[in-house]
Amino acid sequence: MSENVYTFNATTITGEPVSLGDYRGKVLLIVNTASKCGFTPQYKGLENLHNTYKDQGLVVLGFPCNQFMEQEPGSEADIQKFCELNYGVSFQMLSKIDVNGSNAHPLYAYLTDTLKGVLGTKKIKWNFTKFLVNRLGQPVKRFSPNTEPEKLKDDIETLLAEQI
Repeated sequence: MSENVYTFNATTITGEPVSLGDYRGKVLLIVNTASKCGFTPQYKGLENLHNTYKDQGLVVLGFPCNQFMEQEPGSEADIQKFCELNYGVSFQMLSKIDVNGSNAHPLYAYLTDTLKGVLGTKKIKWNFTKFLVNRLGQPVKRFSPNTEPEKLKDDIETLLAEQI
């Protein structure tokens, strides 16, 4: 099993490959997103976190997922357009993935193995589950979908203040 997130790769929403190793030394907030969900307005809060802390080393990574009542049915182009037009999203969006099951993206398999949810469950329960990763690439905290991004500020600031 991996010791950190830096060993994983993904694809940006515009189709370019990206290594999570490119974010070495940054604090990561990894979120599975959806455009047609009751929690979709959290995009605004995620964008606020991105704008507030990006210069201090926070990277927000959004992974669209259609596994929860098909609330992310669009193409990558549709998702990107929706996020930009409706929420001004400028943080890094990745291509649509599965977060549960046999086709789950390896990053999410690692995150859910490392940080269990309520009652010790691995499975992602819904859109906008959030994982906070320290500057060493280690997942340190998992937040439920109903935890609004603004509530993560103290945890983010603590991780940003840590020296590596």
